[in-house]
Amino acid sequence: MAQPNFAFEKRQRELAKKRKKEEKLKRKAEAATPPDAGSEEPAPTAGSAPADNQA
Repeated sequence: MAQPNFAFEKRQRELAKKRKKEEKLKRKAEAATPPDAGSEEPAPTAGSAPADNQA
């Protein structure tokens, strides 16, 4: 009879725990951010600079 690979199973459990924890932290961080944080005004582009040096 084949022997179970306990090290592999343990590693898989640890990875699943880690993944679950990261997802939970990610959801928590998304909930903590204010709703208007994503609506920042775009920075002015280089083409929209004043043209004062046209002498």
